[in-house]
This record gives sequence, structure tokens and C-alpha cells, in this order.
Amino acid sequence: MTGDPPSVAVIGGGIAGLAAATVLAERGVRVVLHEREPVLGGRVAGWPVGLPDGTSVTMSRGFHAFFRQYYNLRGLLRRADPALAMLTGLPDYPLLHSSGLRDGFRRVPRTPPWSAFGFVALSPSFRPRDLSAMRPAAALPLLDVRTRRVHERLDDVSAHDFLDALGFPPAARHLAFEVFSRSFFADPRELSAAEMALMFHIYFLGSSEGLLFDVNREPFPQALWDPLVRHLTGWGVDVRTSAPVEAVLPGPSGPSGGRLVVDGAGCRSYDAVVLALDVGGLKGVVGRSPGLGDAGWRARVARLRNAPPFLVTRLWLDRPVAPGRPGFLGTGGYGSLDNVSVLSHWEGEAARWAARTGGSVVELHAYALPPTAVREVEEKRLVGRLHQVYPETRHARVVAARHEWRADCPLFTVGGYRERLTVRTPDPAVVVAGDLVRTDLPVALMERAATSGFLAANALLERWGVRGETLWTVPDRGRSALLRALARTFGAPR
Repeated sequence: MTGDPPSVAVIGGGIAGLAAATVLAERGVRVVLHEREPVLGGRVAGWPVGLPDGTSVTMSRGFHAFFRQYYNLRGLLRRADPALAMLTGLPDYPLLHSSGLRDGFRRVPRTPPWSAFGFVALSPSFRPRDLSAMRPAAALPLLDVRTRRVHERLDDVSAHDFLDALGFPPAARHLAFEVFSRSFFADPRELSAAEMALMFHIYFLGSSEGLLFDVNREPFPQALWDPLVRHLTGWGVDVRTSAPVEAVLPGPSGPSGGRLVVDGAGCRSYDAVVLALDVGGLKGVVGRSPGLGDAGWRARVARLRNAPPFLVTRLWLDRPVAPGRPGFLGTGGYGSLDNVSVLSHWEGEAARWAARTGGSVVELHAYALPPTAVREVEEKRLVGRLHQVYPETRHARVVAARHEWRADCPLFTVGGYRERLTVRTPDPAVVVAGDLVRTDLPVALMERAATSGFLAANALLERWGVRGETLWTVPDRGRSALLRALARTFGAPR
């Protein structure tokens, strides 16, 4: 860049906005980061709450798994912690069904394709008669997943119907594939099968890291975002929390004269804007910005949908859970309960509270609840399910409880891929980032957010002749030549 550096407003302080702001600032762009909440991190934020015993602790929207295939997210976090010492690994990803079946991924080989075959061979949910009833031909699209092609083939099918077509045994469905679909906070009947197939590729046939993951050693602000903000401010980023943006308008000289960002403090002109917002935030800003984009793009924004509501319940108990309980447990067949985390086994703040009081800190998740769900009923029901999974908690006194109800995760609907927003918009000075964005790369969840933030920054830097961030993903094709050949030979549309 020659002359005065360009200026960019990054609207949204979640993973995508932080990623975009980081790359832009490191390339010399003047960045102002707007976040409507008083804390950063978006859906991975944390904030202080007080317990009845006077302790100040950090509440959040719940557990997040930092999978080892999250190359771009990890690259972002390494800016502040090169060794990623803020993360620690859990030994397994255990699964429990109410029927008594238990599964896990620790013993599964990590080298494709043995990772997928090994899971089937080692899992108790795949019995010989179940395997004989399956229809292997229907699974061929999983053997050579390429992001665009798998959406062309499977986007018009629900995850539920795809599993039906495979003849997947019910127990394996609960203990394996629905883990993927519900991680999108969606009912499998509403989720595109292409998204589930993409997840299968990322974790089984496209990478060697498997389904083992890391967790944060301390609450999200202390472990992740406070250090990253120090990195950003060191590069001159103006970080503004509690600063919602009302609108983005054409500059005083028309489209070539920059963009005006309107917030509670007035208007400020920028050369470009990154919209790194969730579905509701994006629809709100675009709805209040009549000159933003064209009619077709605005209509696509208006049609965006959120996944169903979800509930996170965190309990501070007066006694520990039984010895040997895992730090994280995925569950199936326990009604709305999707997983249980014992935070005091791996998060420092929770562990210190448990050590001081002799108690434990437990967190419960319920994804994709019906819109008619009654909060008080679901909260009690979730605690009842905990008592089924960990019976010793029946006798524990709840020192404190916090419940987070949210409904702001994007829904990747059946047949919705073609309409999904991309990073680029009709306005070259405005880009979009977030896990709602279509990247055409094999990424998902938090990694999609980080990757889209880097892509948004790169799109703007390209306009100014500056090299952007190098992106890393798992291969966008199956890693086994034999399996790819099978998919081509027998899986082609007939």
C-alpha cells in the first residue's frame, strides 16, 4: 500500500470479526472493531457472574471443542499464544446411550481410511446383523467429499433421510452421525445431509487428527480473547465493546467515497466494512441500511434462518461427581440432553472453586429444542437427565445454577446451499464473515468462522494489492485413491 493506509470497520467481535481484524491490522490497515456486547468472543464469549457464596466466576454459552483440524482458528490463537498453552487435550470423546452402549474415539486409528473402518469395527453400536442390513452404495458420496460437489449431490436431502438411505442402525445413529448433525444445533430432519457428510470428511476421511480435541484451560476471556485483544491493540486496532452499529450507508461521494458506519456516537467514514455478525445482527444492520448491496443480495439476507433454541445449564454442586467421570460426555437417548461436561476436571477457574468447596461444576447442553419448549420445564428436565447419567448427583445440593437460552446459530437448511451468502457481496467495499457464510472449503463451526474472517480480510487486501493470509484446510477430496475410485465408479448419478 502507498500513501495513507486504508481504514476498515469490522462489525462484530466474534471469531470471524477478530480474525478479519487481525489480518487487516497486521497488513497495515487502520481497523476499528465494533462489538455490540460488553465482551468479545461472540458465541465463545464469557462474562462475570456472582455466586451466592460471594465468588465471582465466569459464565459462558457453553462448552466448545477445539478440534485439531481447526488449523486457521489455531493460527489466529497463536498470535497471542504461539504454543497454544491456553488449550489442553481431553483423552477421549466418549459417547453414552441410555441403552447402556458406550463408545469413544480414543482407540480409533487416525489415518484415513482406517479411521472410518476402525470406528465401525471397534464400535459396539455396529453389530454384524446391522452391517449386513446397511446399503454401502448409498455411502459412496462419503468416500470422496469435495465441498461443492457434495452439496450438489446431497444438499437437497436431510441428514435424517440420508441416514435412513444408508440403513444405519439406530444405536450407531445416536452414537455417531447425530453427534455431527446436532453439533449444528439443528434437528437432523432440517439439516442438509451435505453438511453432515462434510463433517464426516473433516474428521474421518480427510484428516489424520481424528475426533480428539482440546479445551480451554481457563474461561474463554482469560484464555483466548484478552490475550488476542492485547495483540490487536499492539497493532493499533481500536476495539470498541458495547458499541452496536445501526447502519452502513454510502459515503458522501457515493459508492467510490467509502462507507459511513452509523453507531451511537454518530457517523464515521471508512474505506471498507466487514460484516461479521450473526444472523439476527446481519439482518438488522442490512434492514436499516437501504443502500447496502442489491435487491437480490438483500433478499438472501432476509431469508436467513436461525437453528432452533438451545439450553446451556451450569450447576455448581456441593460435592464431587464420582471418580473417573470424563471431562466431556456425549449422550444419546436421554431426551433433550446432548452432553455433560465436568468443567472442574479441566477448566482452572472451576477446578479452583471445586477444590476450595469440595464440590464440582457440571454443565449440560440441550440442542435443537422445540420452539414451544417451556423454560422452567426444560431446565428441570435437563437436571433430571443428569441424575440418570450420573446418579451420584441426585444427592448433591445445587449451590448455584445458571441457564442460558439462545437461538442465534445459523441453520443450514435442506436445499439452502445455493442461496447461502458468500464472503463477497455486490459491493466490493463490503464483505461478510461468520459461520453462516459459504466458503466452498472443507471447514465447519468455529473453523468456518475463523476461515471466513481470513477470507474477508484477504478479499479487501486484494483490492489494495496486499498479500493476504495463507489458509489451511484438510484436503478437499478423499485421501484414499482407492476409495475415490470406488466413489467415481459406483457413485456417479445414474
